[in-house]
Amino acid sequence: MTPNAASTGSPRTEQSRRGFLATGAVAAVAVAGGAPLLTACGGGGGTGTGKKDGTTSGKEAAKLLPAHVPSDVVTPDVPARNGSAAGFTRAIPSAELKASVEGKKGKGGALTVMAPFWGTPPAAGNPYYQAMNEAIGVQATWQNQDGNVYDQKLGAVLASSDIPDIVVVPGWNLGGKIPSAINAKFEDLGPYLSGDKVKAYPNLAAIPTDAWQRSLFGGSLRGLPMPASYVTNIAPFYRKDLFEAKGWQLPQSADEFLALAKEITSARAKVWACGDMTWTAWNMFGVLNGGDKALGWNLVDGKLVNRIETPEYLEALEWTRKLFDAGVVHPDEKAQNQGDTSVRFTSGQCLVYNNDLSHWYAKTAEMAAQNPTFAMAAMDVPGHAGGAPRLWATNPANIWAFVRKGAPKALIEDALAIANFTAAPYGTKERMLTDYGVEGVHHTIKDGLPVKTDAGNQEVSSSWMFVASPAPYIAHPDLPEVTKAQVEWQQRMGALTRKSSFYGLTVTEPAQWTGLMNDFEQLEKDIVRGRRKLSDMQQAVSEWKTKGGDQLRDWYKKLLDTTGSAAS
Repeated sequence: MTPNAASTGSPRTEQSRRGFLATGAVAAVAVAGGAPLLTACGGGGGTGTGKKDGTTSGKEAAKLLPAHVPSDVVTPDVPARNGSAAGFTRAIPSAELKASVEGKKGKGGALTVMAPFWGTPPAAGNPYYQAMNEAIGVQATWQNQDGNVYDQKLGAVLASSDIPDIVVVPGWNLGGKIPSAINAKFEDLGPYLSGDKVKAYPNLAAIPTDAWQRSLFGGSLRGLPMPASYVTNIAPFYRKDLFEAKGWQLPQSADEFLALAKEITSARAKVWACGDMTWTAWNMFGVLNGGDKALGWNLVDGKLVNRIETPEYLEALEWTRKLFDAGVVHPDEKAQNQGDTSVRFTSGQCLVYNNDLSHWYAKTAEMAAQNPTFAMAAMDVPGHAGGAPRLWATNPANIWAFVRKGAPKALIEDALAIANFTAAPYGTKERMLTDYGVEGVHHTIKDGLPVKTDAGNQEVSSSWMFVASPAPYIAHPDLPEVTKAQVEWQQRMGALTRKSSFYGLTVTEPAQWTGLMNDFEQLEKDIVRGRRKLSDMQQAVSEWKTKGGDQLRDWYKKLLDTTGSAAS
């Protein structure tokens, strides 16, 4: 059972953002609830916190945010701590599932929902959709769109006058004119959810406040969030079975990592130490988060500094390049998008790689039948010079659902009824129906665990949880030891995590500066692979400053002075 596990991301943070999401979103949603996301926001002119550019925090946000009433329906086996997800290590029998929604909150109205989908969408009106509609009390019709090109469809729809009743917007699609379109085309949900009003929807009231803060667009509460853990979701995985067999100790610094990598690597035996470790390097060296433009800024001694201006940024690139230069990185990694690093990892060609935390469960489950001795784990991120690293928080929500502007009250309430249902916590009847469909039709119970039937695999759609999701959790009762290890890793890393100045804020940058950093990701890849020099990055940073970076810094500083930070 792997419902909405914690996002920690990132598919935003320090990854090849668009490329990863295009290929990995299905797995990330299925077992991680989120991943590193690029929120490159654009908007119109202006410098304040009004309806176009900027953000809303502090006292103004407090007036808009829903009250927080944590759920006590089911007690987790591993409680959330230090920003981690909660963990559930056992399956709850059907007879013990609790109800988190009293009766049908929907009023029976018809509404359309547009959301991204990866793969072949379920047929319209299938038994799963019928069961969900019946349980909620609505008549929702899904307009699933190809997730790989969703930004194109989203842009076209928002530019038209024919907007579905509910529209899902992933954070990685917040580019170009989409943020300003959100402000113009979607309803303010504050009159229904702000303050104590949210208590009419208990599962929405249980969503963490940080996720709601992230859902303020254009000075109003517009988004229904899919919450995520703010702890980095980029885990450096290693082959625990092979490390133990060889007696290798986990590295405690950047130098130890390189030395161990050289010991592991044997090109003759077709074994290399690692894949491209750039994402881990950002964390090892304490580089500010790169998955969201606003997160890349932090106030240091009264001045806003961008991640690309820091010495840690260059040091992380230089260290990753040393790995490539030393020949310890699998040769296929030098050519971008050359195969799948995780396959090289499971086959034993590459013994360390970094990816979303969800891979821990996914790869362990995948290899259970193929290789009974296979074991993997995530090493704690070491500080580059030894000791503890300085980690930076990711965003607490990165996917939202919006209700079209002008929708009648009854339709808005039906939309909220869907959200309240799909935000039901683990261990509830609503969660089980959302994730597994109807027992006997879409799943059966085997050894105490729900197992999807062919009909379940074809019809049960993860798109429903895009409308809203519960506080982040990890639940793998088939591999309880992995669940516990994932949450405990998050807890340890969370204890080392700081929040930068714009943590949890959805910032819409003025349009003239939104493309300033478009070329940096490719330049990073070229530098670590030896195709460009480190001095090329220094030159790029210098040009970034003169082309608008310094002006953008002033804009962000004024924004921070006006609104204050939401980080605590």
